[in-house]
Amino acid sequence: MSEKELVIVANSKIEGKGVFAQKDIPKGTKVIEYVGIKITKKEAERVENPRYIFNLNKRYDIDGNVPWNKAGFINHSCDPNCEPINISNSIWIIALRDIKNGEELRYNYGYDLVDYENWPCNCGSPQCIGYIVAEEHWHKIVKK
Repeated sequence: MSEKELVIVANSKIEGKGVFAQKDIPKGTKVIEYVGIKITKKEAERVENPRYIFNLNKRYDIDGNVPWNKAGFINHSCDPNCEPINISNSIWIIALRDIKNGEELRYNYGYDLVDYENWPCNCGSPQCIGYIVAEEHWHKIVKK
């Protein structure tokens, strides 16, 4: 199955646009590749909107803020159904569990605590912490 068959970009209840399954996706499936422009770590520090930057390796990052990156529309959630994984220096979005046809794809963006108050979460899940931060930091912040 190609990513064109698996997902579609549409309006999201979480925020703006989102990525939705067009058919049932089994757990462990490589759903879509996160693509963009390969930039150096130094260039990544100067990027205006770091939301789309993915760590690729020790030397490079991927700036996914490009029109051809459908995966850039995947929204954050405190209750993710997929996760980004680096496979041979490519970022793939992998299904953490079975995803139903029509379900929105979402993963935890994994932000650190720097200025976390500026990144409110709108995921709507019962375990929402209120901010877009990595789960490892949840115990350090107070829910909004």
